[in-house]
Amino acid sequence: MEHAGRRLDQFLARQLPDTSRARVQQLIAQNKILVNGNAPKASLLLRGGETIEVVGEVERPALRALAEEIPVEIVYEDDDLAVVNKPAGMMVHAGAGATEDERNRGTLVNALLHRFGTLSGVGGELRPGIVHRLDKLTSGLIVVAKNDVAHRKLATEFSGRRVTKTYVALVQGWLKNDRGTDASSISRDAIRRTRMTTRRSGGREAVTHFTVQNRIASDYGKFTLLRLSIETGRTHQIRVHMASLGHPVVGDTLYGAAREIRGKAGSGVSLSRNFLHAAEMQFAHPRTGKALNFACPIPEQLSQFLVTLEANPATKKRL
Repeated sequence: MEHAGRRLDQFLARQLPDTSRARVQQLIAQNKILVNGNAPKASLLLRGGETIEVVGEVERPALRALAEEIPVEIVYEDDDLAVVNKPAGMMVHAGAGATEDERNRGTLVNALLHRFGTLSGVGGELRPGIVHRLDKLTSGLIVVAKNDVAHRKLATEFSGRRVTKTYVALVQGWLKNDRGTDASSISRDAIRRTRMTTRRSGGREAVTHFTVQNRIASDYGKFTLLRLSIETGRTHQIRVHMASLGHPVVGDTLYGAAREIRGKAGSGVSLSRNFLHAAEMQFAHPRTGKALNFACPIPEQLSQFLVTLEANPATKKRL
C-alpha cells in the first residue's frame, strides 16, 4: 500500500530503473502495460494491490539518418575509418524518438553521411558508423567506421578496453589530491531520468583516472584543470564522477555547476557548454593493426575562458 496514490507512469519509472518515464508512457499508450488485465492511462492513480503486467515492448517506426551538408573537421580518414573533431553543441546521432524532421537535423551522423556517402551499418540506420559517443556539449575526438568489418573490430577494441581516451576538463574548486581514481559505479537517477548517479547500488562499473594540471585561483573562485582517462565508457561518466567528488565540470549545470560564476567585483562569467574535451585517442587500426595516435587541442572558446580566469587572479602568483 506504500505506493497508493501514485501515478502509474511515475511508479513504473521507479520500478524499471533502465526505462525512462517517457518510454513508460509510450508502453502505456501502446497498451503494453496492463493493470488488473485492463489497459490503463498513464495518469491512473494506484490504490495498492493491483496486478501490473508488461506485455510487450515499444513499437517504433523505422528510422534512418539523413545526409546534410554540415561542415565537420576530419582529423584523419582512410578506407576503413575516420577520426573527427566533434564540436560542442552537436549531437552524435538523433535519439530513438526522432523522426525525419527538425529533431533529426544537425547531427554528426548527418554531416558524415553527406561527407562520405555511406558508413557501416552495424549500428542501424539511425546510427551508421557510430562506434562510441560524446555528449552533445562535449567536444573532441570521435572515431567512426566506414564499413562493417572495421566497425566490429573497433567495437571489440572498445569493449576490450584497448582504446586509450584522454580528456581535458576544468572543474569548480580545488581537488585535494594531485591524482586519483574514482571507481564508483554509475546508474540512472531514479528521480531525474536525464541524469546519472553514483548514489544507487547495483550500477554499472565505471573507472575514471585524473591528474591535476593546474590549480587556478581567480577573482571568480578556485578551479582545477585536469587530464582524465577512462577505462569504461558509461553515460556522462566523467561528469558524474567529478560531480560526485564535489567538483562539477564548469558549465555542466545538469550536475550542479554554476550557471554564472560571479567575480569579486560583481562581474560574471559563464560557459554555454561543458568544459570537457576529448583531447587524445590511441587505438589499433582495424585492418592493419598499426597503432594510431591522435591529438586535438581544446577549442578557442575554452582557451579564452581560461585566459579570462587567469587574467583576473586572486593572487599575483599562478598556483
